[in-house]
Amino acid sequence: MSKGKKFKFPLWAQILVALVLGILYGVYLPHQVKYISWMGDMFMRGLKMIIVPLILTSIISGVANIGTTENLGRLTLRTFTYYILSSLVAILTGLFFVNLLKPGVGANLGLKQKVTGLPVAHQSFSDLIVNIVPANIFEAFVKGNMLQVIFFAMLFGFFVSQLKNEQHRQILTDFFNAAFEVIMKITQFVILFAPFGIFALIAVIISKQNDLIGLFKSLGLYILTVFLALSFHAFITLPTVLRFISRVNPLRHFKAMSDALLMAFSTASSGATLPVTMDRIQNNVGVSNKIASFTLPLGATINMDGTALYELVAAMFIAQAYGIHLSFGQQFIAVFTALLASIGAAAVPMAGLIMITIVLSTLGLPLEGIGLILAVDRFLDMFRTSVNVLSDSVAAVTIARMEGEKFKIDL
Repeated sequence: MSKGKKFKFPLWAQILVALVLGILYGVYLPHQVKYISWMGDMFMRGLKMIIVPLILTSIISGVANIGTTENLGRLTLRTFTYYILSSLVAILTGLFFVNLLKPGVGANLGLKQKVTGLPVAHQSFSDLIVNIVPANIFEAFVKGNMLQVIFFAMLFGFFVSQLKNEQHRQILTDFFNAAFEVIMKITQFVILFAPFGIFALIAVIISKQNDLIGLFKSLGLYILTVFLALSFHAFITLPTVLRFISRVNPLRHFKAMSDALLMAFSTASSGATLPVTMDRIQNNVGVSNKIASFTLPLGATINMDGTALYELVAAMFIAQAYGIHLSFGQQFIAVFTALLASIGAAAVPMAGLIMITIVLSTLGLPLEGIGLILAVDRFLDMFRTSVNVLSDSVAAVTIARMEGEKFKIDL
């Protein structure tokens, strides 16, 4: 190491240390987590504080900079095509593993927890589509309805680019470009506190588990099925896309996005991780702001590979546990329903629970079966959120490559 050069402890290493310390604190000092829980609450509030302004400024900036209607249409088509195909492949991967391992066969129904306040999925897909259009954009801002915010931002950005007055168009474009830069500066400031927030969040989660080992033993095969399916998608499918379609080095991509992936694992929220994802995809990978600011906010809302895979596996597990045989046709319906639900569920509260009730209701399975998986849902949520964020980053790289961009992690 050269004289005068300071060693920098990378963020991913800080988060990893925070995870380990949080687990140890939660195991050995469960009654003392009340003294540190405020750090996790403040960190999450800081991340959530910047989500709406980040999505609003980034999409308006990105769409306004795209330029022509033809360019925007091409980019939108490529983005949605990738998200649909990626989610479909993930769901089929989950279907393969749940049929192979059959984790629900012989499951102990006595483990079922009581479910209270279960939201029944009574909205149709057409209702979800209609609700994308905000009746009151300020209400959408307050409630954090991301699909409505994205719709408004895309519309606003598009018509900024269509203004005939060159001066007005440039003023608005420069304003939102500058606003986006300010939000990213705030993002970097909030990220500085990530190790402390993650330490507290993990400690609180671990402290709430009375018999963690016994719980994992009881639902071991189910957990293994979800983990194997998610791992296959994350370490086989997505790297294949990176290597042969995006033409980048998968290992370098994982390293470049390690901060965002660990953040996603710790917070179990792709929305809260979005600021870190956008920062790393631009600074570490080299994707342009034009592509990143369009694809990533959209992906954090509608592209949920890990969640869609998980919901399909969970529904099949419940069917197996209740001894209900699903035909090939019914399984195909489950796949299609999980795909549609993964796109539309972000517009409603408790998206994960709503998604699985949609699948269960469509197949005529007992909604109370959700009680079988509630105990381990929070832990599996951390893994599936990491896969969601990874898929979003792969989408950004793939679409940017199609647009002719070059990266820092090229082969």
